[in-house]
Amino acid sequence: TDFNSITMEDKKNQLVLWFQDVSIEDVPLVGGKNASLGEMYGSLTKLGINVPNGFALTAKAYWHFLEEAGIKDKIKEILSDLDTSDIKNLQLRGRKVRTLILEARLPKDLRQIVIEGYQKLTKNTPNKDVAVRSSATAEDLPTASFAGQQETYLNVRGEEEVIYAVKKCIASLFTDRAISYRADNNFSQLQVALSVGIQRMVRSDKGASGVNFTIDPETGLRNVIYISSTWGLGEMIVQGKVEGDEFYVFKEGLKKGFRAIVSKKLGSKERKLIYDEQGNKTTKEVAVEKTEREKFTLTDDEILKLAKWSLIVEEHFSKKAGVEKPMDLEWAKDGISGELYIVQARPETVQSQKNINQFTLYSFDKLPPQDAILVTGESVGNKIASGEAKIIRSVEKINEFQKGQILITEITDPDWEPIMKEAAAIITNKGGRTSHAAIVSRELGIPAIVGTGNATEVIKDGEQITVDCSGSEVGKVYRGKFQHQEKIYELKKIPKTRTKLMVNIGSPNQAMLYHSLPVSGVGLAREEFVIASDIKIHPNILIDYDELKKNPDKVTPLMKDDLTISKDEIEKVLKQVDRLTKNHKNKTDYYVEKLASGIAKIAVAFWPRPIIVRFSDFKTNEYRSLLGGKFYEPEEENPMLGWRGSSRYYSPKFEKAFSLECQAIKKVREEIGLKNVEVMVPFCRTPQEGEKVVKLIEKYGLERDKIKIYVMCEIPSNVIQAYEFLEIFDGFS
Repeated sequence: TDFNSITMEDKKNQLVLWFQDVSIEDVPLVGGKNASLGEMYGSLTKLGINVPNGFALTAKAYWHFLEEAGIKDKIKEILSDLDTSDIKNLQLRGRKVRTLILEARLPKDLRQIVIEGYQKLTKNTPNKDVAVRSSATAEDLPTASFAGQQETYLNVRGEEEVIYAVKKCIASLFTDRAISYRADNNFSQLQVALSVGIQRMVRSDKGASGVNFTIDPETGLRNVIYISSTWGLGEMIVQGKVEGDEFYVFKEGLKKGFRAIVSKKLGSKERKLIYDEQGNKTTKEVAVEKTEREKFTLTDDEILKLAKWSLIVEEHFSKKAGVEKPMDLEWAKDGISGELYIVQARPETVQSQKNINQFTLYSFDKLPPQDAILVTGESVGNKIASGEAKIIRSVEKINEFQKGQILITEITDPDWEPIMKEAAAIITNKGGRTSHAAIVSRELGIPAIVGTGNATEVIKDGEQITVDCSGSEVGKVYRGKFQHQEKIYELKKIPKTRTKLMVNIGSPNQAMLYHSLPVSGVGLAREEFVIASDIKIHPNILIDYDELKKNPDKVTPLMKDDLTISKDEIEKVLKQVDRLTKNHKNKTDYYVEKLASGIAKIAVAFWPRPIIVRFSDFKTNEYRSLLGGKFYEPEEENPMLGWRGSSRYYSPKFEKAFSLECQAIKKVREEIGLKNVEVMVPFCRTPQEGEKVVKLIEKYGLERDKIKIYVMCEIPSNVIQAYEFLEIFDGFS
C-alpha cells in the first residue's frame, strides 16, 4: 500500500487491530502471539477466562516503518554475507541491524496511531502501565517454534517510552539468536515480519505468574496439565531464572468435577521481578523473603482454575485446527485484585510433534560408579552424552565454544542459542523444567541437566564428562567418558500377545517416561519407594507428633514397651520432622498427601489402564531407617519372617499408620478421580489374616465392592489354601 495516498482512517484500519477484531486466522497480519490473544479475547472471555485487552500493530506497520525509514535495503545489505557458523560474524551483523532500527524514526502516521491506541487503552485507569510484546509472523508454526526469539517489555509507561519499546521489539527481530534461528529453519531474513502487541499490564509484580502446558513438557503425556509458577512478573520463569513451584493436574478427573491435583512441588523461588518504582528502569530483580519462598504461589482453587482454563483453551484451539493441539500458555495473577489472567497462548511444538510409535532406550554398557558423580540436577530428556566440558560464564564469550563440547554455564537465555545447537549437552546452575535451557534442549533433542547449583564450580573446564538423563528426573554428571548405547523400538512392530503384559514401576517420577509402552497397565507399584524417598518419616511419629511436642519425655501408646530414649533425642527428631513438614499443620496430612501424590503419578501415566498398588511391605529394619523409626520398631533376628505385611496392619501398634495408606488410596480414587487404582496385600499368612485386613480396608473408607483387592502369593500357605484366599481376595499376584 502507498500509505501516503490514503486517509488516516484507512491507515488505522490497515496498521492497527484491536484484540476484539483479531482471530487465529490473522497470523500473517499480527503474528502467532497476537493472533492467539485476539482469538482468546474474542471467543474465550465470554466463557469466563480473563485476558487483558490490547491492540496489535500489524505486519503492514512493520513494512511501512522499514520503507519510510529507508532501512530495508540497508538491512539486506548488512546480512548479505551472513555466516551463522561464525559467531563473530553473526554478532557484528546483528548489532549493526539493531542499531539501524533503534536510530530510525517511526513514520508520523504510525507514531500517532501508537499514541492514540495507548491513550485509549489506559483511559480512565490510574495505572498507565502496559506490556509491549513482539509477535513474529512465522512464530508458533507446526514445524518451527519461534517462541522466546523476540523481546517483551513490561511496565512501560508514557507515550515516548511506548514508542521506544515498539522500536526495541522490532529490533529484537534481529537479535543474534533470531537471525541464527531463521537461518537454521530456512526462513529468509526479510521473509518474517513483526507485529507489536500493546497490552494492559497485570500487576503480577505484586502477585505471581507462570506457564501452563496441556501436555507434559518432558515426556509428552497428554493426560495431564503441567503448571509452573513463581512470585512476581513472568519473565523470571519464562527465561528460567528461577526454580518455580510445579503442579500436575489430571485432565479427565478435572473434566468430571474432581479436585484432580496429582502433585505439588515447592520451588526455591529465590528471586523475583517487580516494578522499579524509584529507579530509571521499568523493572528490577529482587530477593524473595524466606516466608514467601517456603509457601506455594497458588492455592489449590487457583491451580484448578488455571487447569480448567487451560483445558478450555486447548479444546478451543484444537477445534479450530481440526486436530488435537496441546498448548503452551503464560498466565499472571494480579496481586492487587487477586484475579488470574491468561496473557499468552501458543501451540506446543516439541512433544506434540514426536513419533509416539517409537520408544528409545538409552543405557550404559557398564554402570558408572557412584563416586564418579560430580553434580546432579533436574534431567531434561532421557539421553546420555559424553564430551569435553566447556565452562562459559558470559554470553560475550560464546565464540570460544567448539562444536561437540558440553556447555556449562550459570543460566541460558535466547542469546545463547547460536552455540546451544552445537552442544552435545547442556548443564546449568540455575533453572527448572520450563527454563530456557530445558525448552531449547528438548527442541534440539540434546540432554540437559538444569538447576545443579554449582556445576560451574565443581566441573573443571576441559575435562571429559558424561551427562546422564536416562535414569530418572534426577540427572547425573559423571567424571570421565562412559560407553553407552541407544536402542530404538518400533512399538507397532511388537507382536500382540494373548497374555496381558503389565509393567512394574518403582519410582513414580519415572512412570511418565513409560506411558507409551504397549502394556495393559501396572502389575506392581510399590509404596516403599515413595515412603523412603519422598516421605522419609515413620508414620507413627507423625501420628504421635502433637502429643510428643507437648510432652517430649513421654512415651506414647504406639511406642515400644522397652523404650529407653532421652527427651533431647526426641526433640532432635521432632525438629527434623518440622523441617520436612513445614507446610502441614496436621502432620499426618503430610504422609497422606505425599503417598497419594506418588501413587497418582503412576496412575495418571497409565490411565485408564489399571494399576495395582501394593500396601507397604517394609521390614522392621527398613522401617527403623526412617526418621523416628527406632522409637517404634523392634530389632528382629530375621526381619524377612518377622513383623511385616498383613500382621503389621491389624496390630494395635500400626493400625493407625495403615489407615493413612488407605486414606492415600481413597484420596487418589475419590478426590483426584483416578479410579484405575487397585490394591494388593503383601505377606498374608492365613485366610483369617486376610479377612482382618479386608475389614480394615473397608473401615478406613475403601468400599469393598468398588475396588479390587489382590493378595501376594509368596508363602506356602497361599498355595496350599489358594481357594480359601480366593474367597476373600479378587486374585493373586
